[in-house]
Amino acid sequence: MSEKISNKNDLRYNDAGNVHMDFHGATNTTIEFIIKKYGIKIMDDIFFKVGKEVYKDLRENIKKGNIKMLAEHWDHFFGRENSEYKIELDKDQVVLTVKKCRAYEHVKKIAGFVSPNFCDQTIKTNQALSEGTEYVIDTKILGEASCQQIIRKKYDT
Repeated sequence: MSEKISNKNDLRYNDAGNVHMDFHGATNTTIEFIIKKYGIKIMDDIFFKVGKEVYKDLRENIKKGNIKMLAEHWDHFFGRENSEYKIELDKDQVVLTVKKCRAYEHVKKIAGFVSPNFCDQTIKTNQALSEGTEYVIDTKILGEASCQQIIRKKYDT
């Protein structure tokens, strides 16, 4: 588990009620339905829209160089779900390493399978969060229920 990043009072997305893990099961089913009915591009577009519009506040903070807000967001939600994770924060980047994603594990338990596109919600939303900013968010799937997300300044090549 990560050390506490902040008191999270400044977060716009700071749910404090019961954790409803079955939401992830519904998301898994929805992902499969949309891809089957409309195709992967539509699903990717939806996730991209989430990053740009639903998480507009996070995106605006990233544009201003406040990447700590994203670290606080990650800490809040992974902590609420009792995932095993670590957040490393410095002035130039934030590294989130998830050893056990409880959402992924819960979906596997209740649905019997996890969509091969389940983690796309993270990957595509992260891409949208960082698009048009000085930052990039790299998301690497490390294994089942495990990933690493890194937000860092873009480097010209």
